Amino acid sequence: MKAGPSRTNRPDNTAFTQQRLPAWQPILSAGIVIPGFTLIGLAFIGVGVALFVTSQKITDLEIDYTGVAATSPCFKCTSFAAENCMCQMEFTLTTLFEGPVFFYYGLTSYYQNFRTYGVSKDGYQLSGDTYYFNNPQDSCAPYQYDSNNNPIVPCGSIANSMFSDTFQLYQVVNGMKKQVPLDGKGIAWWTDYNIKYSNPALVNGSFANAFSGTVKPVNWSKPVYELDPTDQANNGFLNQNFLVWMRQAALPKFQKLYGRIAEGDYAQGLPAGNYTLLINYSYPVISFGGTKKVVLSNVSWMGGKNQFLGIAYLVIGSLCIVMAMVMLIIYAKYKFTDDDEDM
Repeated sequence: MKAGPSRTNRPDNTAFTQQRLPAWQPILSAGIVIPGFTLIGLAFIGVGVALFVTSQKITDLEIDYTGVAATSPCFKCTSFAAENCMCQMEFTLTTLFEGPVFFYYGLTSYYQNFRTYGVSKDGYQLSGDTYYFNNPQDSCAPYQYDSNNNPIVPCGSIANSMFSDTFQLYQVVNGMKKQVPLDGKGIAWWTDYNIKYSNPALVNGSFANAFSGTVKPVNWSKPVYELDPTDQANNGFLNQNFLVWMRQAALPKFQKLYGRIAEGDYAQGLPAGNYTLLINYSYPVISFGGTKKVVLSNVSWMGGKNQFLGIAYLVIGSLCIVMAMVMLIIYAKYKFTDDDEDM
């Protein structure tokens, strides 16, 4: 007689292995769904109102300095022949602009989320690996080598297109200009500054020697090791403005943080008065139909000004309330009629 199959691999005869555990399956009745939708809708509407009202209280000021109009003070700088062009924009604050004030620059029609643009960089270079300084990865093409076949550091389209306009803000007091300090430290993501990016070690006591044999990006006016020679903690790949630019924007219309106004006489904000914004205009945008602006804004517990989030909560909450009413009408029309017929 042939022996039966081995039972050594048979699961234990337990409730778990034999799938005999007790289970609970909710029954979605009208008495649960309608109040549930109502409560969720009311909660969303409450949060939406709070977010929308808070966003409305945030103060912001936008100044377009693209210079398309001939009457714009920056129109003279839009010509390709203009080099080291400076222009200034005037504005007036009628009340205190409460601080801390965040200073942003904004671009439109700029697609940083384009795939081939987004991958055009060398992560090994940006982490301080000097081997890739002289041997940049192919992903950086066409900004991998210059016309003389010298390796570019940092290579790639993102670094090459780094925003280059600079700003100085002045308060006009009794006809004299008083500079408003713009703090550009700590504006990048902590993970970018401390983990993702890193500078190479000094060579013979010199930071510049670490980049020997390489050249700056084509569109840059100075090499990466001179982005802030006065502060090594803000120089090279760890330059805060460089880090902010390298974190790509998701949409073609975006703002990036340039600095904060939270020191000295302006710790409480910008007092009412006249102001002058001096702009070193060097970043071209008109050729692709873009615009440039600066934005002054303060923040709240929910962050910067963003009406979309509050509106989204209000819309979802309203839809939940509407759905609850529709289900109540359907339930009242059909369920109650059936109950009456059974009596």
